[in-house]
This record gives sequence, structure tokens and C-alpha cells, in this order.
Amino acid sequence: MSRPAACGLKARPAMVESAVLTPPIRLLAVDIDGTLLNPQFQISDTDLAALRRAHAAGVEVVVVTGRRHTFALPIVAQFGFDLWLISSNGAITRSQRGETFHRDLLPAGTCRQLCQAMQDFRGNTVLTFDIEGKGSIVLERMDELGASIQRWLEKNLEYIEFVIPVEKSLSIDPVQAMFCGPIERMHQALAALAASGLERQITVLRTEYPVRDLSIVDVLNQGCSKGHALERWAAHRGIPREQVMAIGDNYNDIEMLAFAGVPFIMGNASEELRGQGWAVTLPNDQNGVAAAIEQVLG
Repeated sequence: MSRPAACGLKARPAMVESAVLTPPIRLLAVDIDGTLLNPQFQISDTDLAALRRAHAAGVEVVVVTGRRHTFALPIVAQFGFDLWLISSNGAITRSQRGETFHRDLLPAGTCRQLCQAMQDFRGNTVLTFDIEGKGSIVLERMDELGASIQRWLEKNLEYIEFVIPVEKSLSIDPVQAMFCGPIERMHQALAALAASGLERQITVLRTEYPVRDLSIVDVLNQGCSKGHALERWAAHRGIPREQVMAIGDNYNDIEMLAFAGVPFIMGNASEELRGQGWAVTLPNDQNGVAAAIEQVLG
């Protein structure tokens, strides 16, 4: 299937009876941060209207995010319709109402090995668990996490528990381990992970925001990613990849975009991602999600 050209707004054709229209896509996967949220961490009215129009046209909308399920819920609550979320970069697939379809947790034993291998990054380490309330986020300290994620820390304070050493929290399998900090520091973390000898047991995904000098390195179970989770969900729904559209902006979206038959990369994405040959929509401060949907649905 040929991919759509780089999008721009175009005049909508004359309307025909909606009953006879068949959407060219059946499943729309959209990322949150850097994609759906603008630089003010808000969803524009234009993007919301486009998502609602897609839903009304019979397209299933699924949110695919690096955020924890609970942290993503206030965002999707704005949509105005029920939907499913693929959260924690593919580790959890759960409905807005709380029904769980799939979990792909990081084995506690593997996480212990990981923590030992990453001793030099204790101050950058965050573990997340699929539980409610305090203790769903565990860290030893937050002094090295940096001002770049201060907003995230403040919004998640009620969920954070401090455990020293952090391995003591591993009585159950975590969702993932996460390392956060300045981009250069996280490049060092990536090198340490590459030398850890755990490459057959884990998946390493990174997300970078150069303007904020913030990098997030997520470590998940082997084979876990947004792309694998989206493929699993599409198969469950009986939707071929040719009818799956995905919109993303960062490195952790690559597997999702590679799976989708209709991939769009945001105009604010890095040159490295925008050079992959995927269609490029407008940036997240110019209603890029709506522009991509307009390009496909007309």
C-alpha cells in the first residue's frame, strides 16, 4: 500500500451520505507527549475535534503512550468517548474503564540484574509497578532526576515511594525500569546498558526532548514495544496493518510507525526520524494530529 504524501491542509470534498462512506483506515493509534499535546501540554480544540470526527466515522482510536496508564487517563478523558490505551510503551493494554487485555511485565529477577549493572545511575533510576496508589512509582532519591522532569515529579508525588536500595521493592514484577536525566547523561546510560549483557532479556527504548535537555531511557521486557502491542491489538480486532494509521514523534514510536500501514511523523520530530520516509504532518503546536487525520479521511 502506498503511503500518503507529506500532508498539508486541503479543501474537504463535498459531503455525501455518511452511511455509504467507508473509512480508508479502521484503527488510529496516536501518541500523547510531543504528538497530541502541544508545547503547553494541552490538546488543541482542533485536534480533539479531528479525533472525535474519526471516531464518529467508525475509526477506532487507541492511545499509545510511554506514560503509565493512570497518568494518561486525564488526557484521554477529554476525548469524550471510551477507548483503549496502550501504555508504558506497550507493556499494558487496558481500557479507559480499567479492563485489562494484556500485560507484558519485566521479570523481577531481570530487573535486579539490571539495577546491579546500572549502579552508577541509581540517582536516575525509576521503577514502575502495575498497582494503584503509592508505590506504583519507586525510586531511591530524586536529586539527579533534574529540573527537566520536575512537572512530572510534582504530578506523580502521591504515587512515589522511596526505597533504599530500590531492589527491595521487587517483591513483584515491575512494569519497567526507567532512567531519566540530561541527554548526555542518558547517552552514558545507554552505553552502560549495551555493556550489561542483558540484551537478550530486555528491550531498551529512548525518548528525547532536546529543547528541555531531557532523555528518558525505558527498559522493558524483551520484545515489548508500542509496535508489538499495537500489532497484537490490531490482530485482536481483526484489522490488517494496511488499515492501521499511527501518529508519533519520538524514538519510542519507531516500532509503532513501522508496523502501521499509514504512518505519520510529527513536524516537530527530530531530523533522524523525519528522514525515515514516513509522511510528515504539521508540528504539535500547529494541530499536526488534525492535519494528518484530514489528509487520510478528507
